[in-house]
Amino acid sequence: MGDTVLESLLAIVLWIFSYLIGSISAAILVCRLFGFPDPRSQGSHNPGATNVLRVGNKFAAALTLVGDVGKGVLPIVIARELGMPETIAALCGFCAFLGHLYPVYFDFRGGKGVATAFGVLGTLHWPTLLMVGGIWLLVFFTTRFSSLASIAAFFLAPFILLLSYPELFHPILVLCLLLLFRHRHNIVLLIKGQEQGFRHPHADD
Repeated sequence: MGDTVLESLLAIVLWIFSYLIGSISAAILVCRLFGFPDPRSQGSHNPGATNVLRVGNKFAAALTLVGDVGKGVLPIVIARELGMPETIAALCGFCAFLGHLYPVYFDFRGGKGVATAFGVLGTLHWPTLLMVGGIWLLVFFTTRFSSLASIAAFFLAPFILLLSYPELFHPILVLCLLLLFRHRHNIVLLIKGQEQGFRHPHADD
């Protein structure tokens, strides 16, 4: 009984910690470090690696990408090192992803979560990451729409995971639904035929 209570308390602490880690916006911090404009104020207004490339440079965008992926990886690794069950570790990844979308440090104005979602998925189950990443690349190089690539890849991700790692289906399903919700404007533009491709502001992930 005591061990169960301690595990539950540790899980709650880890989830809060994961959300706070996820709330650290690599895009905003990198732009401040290099003296670039706030990525929320220019380009696509999205604090993600693609928009940092737009308002800054390739090195700043690469740092942002590493930071966004890393905060999806770190909480899961910590949870596993502490011996927590895989479902709790998966929820740590989800909380980090939630922090990226709605960061407490930056007025809850976050990014769309694609890089962080890839970090979460890859840490939980790398074979699924390879398949989802393959879908992203196929759609992107076929259409040149990064938004469409992200939508297609993460629409299919929960079902791919269901076949290979069904225990993690539900947390990843919720994560992917949130990611699709964050792309709702891109979906409308795609339906209207107004999405302009990778370099267009609306196509940013």
